[in-house]
Amino acid sequence: MGKHLIVGASGQLGIELMLGLQARYGAENVVLSDVRPCPHPDAALSTFVTADATDLDAQRALMEGNDIDVVYNLVAMLSAKGESHPMAAWGLNMNPLLHTLELAREGKVKRVFWPSSIAVFGSEAPKNGTPQDAALVPTTVYGVSKTAGELWCKYYHDKFGVDVRSIRYPGLIGYRSMPGGGTTDYAVDAFHCAAAGKALTCYLAHDERLPMMSMSDAVRGTLELMEAPSAHVQVRTSYNLHGCDFTPAELTTAIRRHVPDFEVVYAPDHRQAIAESWPNRLDDHSARRDWGWQPEHDVEGLVQHVLEGLAQPIHG
Repeated sequence: MGKHLIVGASGQLGIELMLGLQARYGAENVVLSDVRPCPHPDAALSTFVTADATDLDAQRALMEGNDIDVVYNLVAMLSAKGESHPMAAWGLNMNPLLHTLELAREGKVKRVFWPSSIAVFGSEAPKNGTPQDAALVPTTVYGVSKTAGELWCKYYHDKFGVDVRSIRYPGLIGYRSMPGGGTTDYAVDAFHCAAAGKALTCYLAHDERLPMMSMSDAVRGTLELMEAPSAHVQVRTSYNLHGCDFTPAELTTAIRRHVPDFEVVYAPDHRQAIAESWPNRLDDHSARRDWGWQPEHDVEGLVQHVLEGLAQPIHG
């Protein structure tokens, strides 16, 4: 593959994926795009193009002008924020994907990655070991848009041969960015509070179990999927991917092994109902079978990894 483009490069996942792609393929082969600058200093090592992902012509010019082979389209309004702005969330979550798929159909790029989410599942899906083919009846506009996006991806693959690949991410936890409006972001906030010596006000109940994953596992899994031979990619909607799972109380206990004075106050709000509709843990045997997925971090490993990252001077 030639150059790799990240659309939505200034967000939580975008920064992490940028660093992973730069390390793997060289910064000169990574192109970044967003409507706002990327805050990480290593963004200066790659080409950055300011472009609106909702503008088809701007996206076409971006891909044609930079010799792009692979696109990672990460543009999205996340679950909790999306519930406050449902029509804006629908437009932002759908139109950039459709633009990317159309440009891939036109042959502007060879391979597409688009992230889905555990938000596609609703209360009808089994909560423990949620299967790959569980019914998708989401309860948020974010989940509705991700479900529709999965079907568009499969349609463009089956109808036009577009090599589009996707992962249903669980909650993603890193240390390089602040929370971005997701229901699982209480966990990201917990680490920042612990590192700063502050108490966390947790908007989920103490016993609300959710599937989670370190950003490093998420990036590695994404790159492994994108490098897999096309014939091995049997799921063209989106793959379940599981790292570990925990409740806010379990996360607090794990953090206190490193930060004994860390305090948490529980004040569940509207996000609790969203979390209740999501899985406790995912069955990701399809990803393990098709392209060899294996997580690195369990709960203890994730906690240590994130706290060590936060202790670095520039969260490098």
